[in-house]
Amino acid sequence: MRFARISRLLRAGALAGAGLTAYAAWEARAYTLRQVTVSLLPAGRRPLTVLHISDLHMTPGQRRKQDWVRDLATLQPDLVIGTGDFLAHPGAVPVVLDALGGLADVPGVFVFGSNDYFAPTLRNPLRYLMPDDGRRNVHSAPLPWPELAAGLSRRGWLDLTNRRTTLELDGLQIAFAGVDDPHLGYDRLDLVAGPADPDADLRLAVTHAPYLRVLDQFAADGYDAIIAGHTHGGQVCLPFVGALTTNCDLENARAKGLHRHPADSRPGDPASSWLHVSAGIGTSPYARIRVACRPEATLLTLT
Repeated sequence: MRFARISRLLRAGALAGAGLTAYAAWEARAYTLRQVTVSLLPAGRRPLTVLHISDLHMTPGQRRKQDWVRDLATLQPDLVIGTGDFLAHPGAVPVVLDALGGLADVPGVFVFGSNDYFAPTLRNPLRYLMPDDGRRNVHSAPLPWPELAAGLSRRGWLDLTNRRTTLELDGLQIAFAGVDDPHLGYDRLDLVAGPADPDADLRLAVTHAPYLRVLDQFAADGYDAIIAGHTHGGQVCLPFVGALTTNCDLENARAKGLHRHPADSRPGDPASSWLHVSAGIGTSPYARIRVACRPEATLLTLT
């Protein structure tokens, strides 16, 4: 009788595990558009719509994801901001450019993440819950990020890799600063540090991974908002707990969505900014699961 009870418990556990895995695989394909409104523009300006896309982790065979990204062009945003990790396969550049093709006439800016530089590898997902040991995937096959950069630049999108620049959009002067991927230590804050352009109507900073050293610098320099990705929103979240990790030193409570930085600051405080972190559209091709954290793009309406 005891053996039968144990057997029933094991079967029940196996069924529950299989059900959760199936749900997590489904949720990773439940693409969602988030909409957020934030007051950033000078008085009297019309609202500005900004499409924030991040962490596509695209492979050639992910046609459903490509179709969903392609349909984002129907939103007709005023500006697109891409915060990296577009690629997850050596052959992904053409499909990424095709999926973004409907946004070719929309002004855009971009930075890259670690997965644009190096092919993903099979890893133990539990490592993400352990303390960061500083090891990074820099030994796998390099990905063709120069081709992606050239393709995005040809359509007029601005490469913000360790750069500052300005863009005029419908009479609005926007000052940008961006850094290369902080997760790999590629960011060169010394090249972009300094007060944001005081004459600009809007000041935006862009990074792939929202490491605190980068957020602190951009906030101190007077950027109105910082746009980031990388975290996947935690990817696996628990009810009443939320994200278990951000894969960087940003606290779990700000793994996705709109927040202030520093976290305890308010609009108008000196050396503070809005921070928007995208939960991203994709996952590693070796772990295409999400729990309580649907893949997303965000339409930010700036007023």
